[in-house]
Amino acid sequence: MSSSHQKKWMKLDNAAKIYPAAKRRKWQALFRLSAELTEEIDPDFLAMAQRSTLDRFPGFALELKRGAFWYYLEHKDEQPEISQDEGYPCIRMDFRENKGFMFRVRYYRRRIAVEIFHVLTDGTGGICFLKTLVAEYLRFRYDAKIPRGREILDCSKPPVAEETEDAYIKYATNAKRTRREPTAYHIKGVKENKGFVNIITGISPVGNVLSLAKEKKVTLTEYLASVMIIAAEKIQRQSHMAQRRQKPIKIAIPINLRSFYPTNTMRNFSLYVTPGIDPRYGKYTFDEVLLAVHHYMRSEVTEKLLNAKMSTNVRSENNKFLRVMPLFIKNLVMKFAFKLVGDRKNTTVISNLGVVHLPHQMAKHVTRMDFVLGPPAQNKVACAALTYNGDLIINFTRTIKESMLEREFFRCLVKLGIPVKIESNRSW
Repeated sequence: MSSSHQKKWMKLDNAAKIYPAAKRRKWQALFRLSAELTEEIDPDFLAMAQRSTLDRFPGFALELKRGAFWYYLEHKDEQPEISQDEGYPCIRMDFRENKGFMFRVRYYRRRIAVEIFHVLTDGTGGICFLKTLVAEYLRFRYDAKIPRGREILDCSKPPVAEETEDAYIKYATNAKRTRREPTAYHIKGVKENKGFVNIITGISPVGNVLSLAKEKKVTLTEYLASVMIIAAEKIQRQSHMAQRRQKPIKIAIPINLRSFYPTNTMRNFSLYVTPGIDPRYGKYTFDEVLLAVHHYMRSEVTEKLLNAKMSTNVRSENNKFLRVMPLFIKNLVMKFAFKLVGDRKNTTVISNLGVVHLPHQMAKHVTRMDFVLGPPAQNKVACAALTYNGDLIINFTRTIKESMLEREFFRCLVKLGIPVKIESNRSW
């Protein structure tokens, strides 16, 4: 597609604005999606697939630029280099070395991986990009005829303007909600060696988990969040902290707002909710935690309350004093705000992308898919999950040596009758 049909620059979406200010030398908000194929990856065909896919996703062909008052995104006509998938997942991305791009495509043996800076998109946009990239790779290499639609885009067609809209701005109203929440309990431990990221993966038959969740009349995500709360509560209790001094245990869960609003945006369009318990009230049974999480989600995950939260964020962005602040002052304000209301308000995060569906023409080439969150900013452990081909694949990312949370989480699943196969990039 000719550059005359592409927007030369665009504003950051409402969710993306915090990430350039909050990023540090040792931390960026990265996430990773990968697909494992039946045969070794040919890098030449992968490079062709990237070029074709990037033409269809102009919202990824962008470089972060500093303006006088805000960061902005500028279109790039080049192509980032694809590279061997060496080192650890989601290691810090040097945008300058990456030709200014904020994503990278990596490969190793039979695996294709995409790592993305959250400024560009969320998990929904990311999985669409990966699916389209893999579909293009299969088209070039095997002449595979793969159906296209909203989840696997047709790269022979031009981009649609709606795919790069800021849906937060589009659907925000005058509603408002407080952001005040108590500080949550955090897992503590010995900092891992420089640059090392622990990845522990648990693989379970999704049917087993769904059966137990259905029995308790909760969703799979609610079930996993409840298991995580039980695991974290046990760790806090074993720390010998007096009950009156214990802190709430809250799990941050991203909610895809596309479920509530008619948009095809490939940019960020999600919000976090934080179900949990307060151990100061006493010891909770698993059923009590399930009930607390379920009712919290039913009451909070509604269009009206999510819109109020979204609209509050948009109103903050449009604050007349913030708008006229020079960028270097804005950065200080936003760094402070992120530190004040970011990860401090939750114990950990569970991001569940749900079931990844592929058409059979594509699925026969793809044996596995994974979703990994980059190392968290303040919390020490993060969790991402998806379901593919009957398997629930749960990936923990950790920046401390101790694997307490993962151990307790998977032990709890096993005690509940769910078989778990464990993989790790080191002994745990």
